Amino acid sequence: MISVYAYKNCDTCRKALKWLKENGVPREVKAIRETPPTAQELMVAVESHGGDLRPLFNTSGGDYRDLGLKDKLPGMSVADAVSLLSENGNLVKRPFVIGEGVVLVGFKEDEWKAKLGKG
Repeated sequence: MISVYAYKNCDTCRKALKWLKENGVPREVKAIRETPPTAQELMVAVESHGGDLRPLFNTSGGDYRDLGLKDKLPGMSVADAVSLLSENGNLVKRPFVIGEGVVLVGFKEDEWKAKLGKG
């Protein structure tokens, strides 16, 4: 089973959840703002992106802009970035999906089909 971190008012999250339901993918949905991904889950995601932190951040969000992360992120350590993400679900790009051998950030249907073997 996969864990899907989503925000109920996010159109992309709603599309992703609909896709998962239509394709019969077992999932546990978690409210990303109230229960952000854990530091351990985020480290798995960082590793799956070759150490690149940027794909994990919701760069279009207000919190990202308010914290000036566009300028700070390039000089930030992985540990500091993961800590920040694990404490503020608004900073995490959504939906954020993690499960056995699967990490997905954002909703790209073709990528989801390939990784989840559906569609």
